[in-house]
Amino acid sequence: MSVPPPLVKIRDVSKSYRRGSQILPVLQHIVLDIAEGAFLALMGPSGSGKTTLLNLIAGIDRADSGSITVGDVDIMSLSETDLAAWRSSSIGFIFQFYNLIPVLNARENVELPLLLTGLSRKERREHAETALQVVNLADRMDHYPSELSGGQQQRVAIARAVVTDPLMLVADEPTGDLDRASAKDILDLMCRLNTELGKTIIMVTHDPRAAERAHIIRDLDKGVLNDVSGQTPL
Repeated sequence: MSVPPPLVKIRDVSKSYRRGSQILPVLQHIVLDIAEGAFLALMGPSGSGKTTLLNLIAGIDRADSGSITVGDVDIMSLSETDLAAWRSSSIGFIFQFYNLIPVLNARENVELPLLLTGLSRKERREHAETALQVVNLADRMDHYPSELSGGQQQRVAIARAVVTDPLMLVADEPTGDLDRASAKDILDLMCRLNTELGKTIIMVTHDPRAAERAHIIRDLDKGVLNDVSGQTPL
């Protein structure tokens, strides 16, 4: 039986930033395949380049060289306008600090990505309510962020990430601002999104307990990608 092509294909990707007259290499010749339906954790010390790599895969930033293909799209060849449209339809973002709008209730926060679609107001509301049911917050959809716990706010953020049914979810330290119990709840939810809905998830984390929930762990050290002992290579 033939092996399907990877959802994400990264080839010889490098990235540097300029600080004054200095050029600081962040990623060096990254090669990585991510299968559809995978749950991948990227680990590494602060400054190792893991968030930069996540941002490149998500089309938030651009590599200096190499190629990144997601599905059948060479995202490095897209114009800024086309890249923004691709991001809005293909990527669901989960951040450490939720990034909810305080004057909007949970349902309205989840609806935000749908404003860029052709859905009617009624359809947007129905989609948002369904997403909140998926994250077990149907009874909190009229609550504002200030009325929700940290774990509940992160679940609203996850509902917002999945409401457009994106190709993949990218999560940057999604449990970094949560207590242990709330972090476990969020990781349980992410595992359920992966196993039950088949969502491909790429998660940056410094927490070994969070990384252990992923199928595959890859380690970044000084911009170089390594396998983690005991894990199946991609």
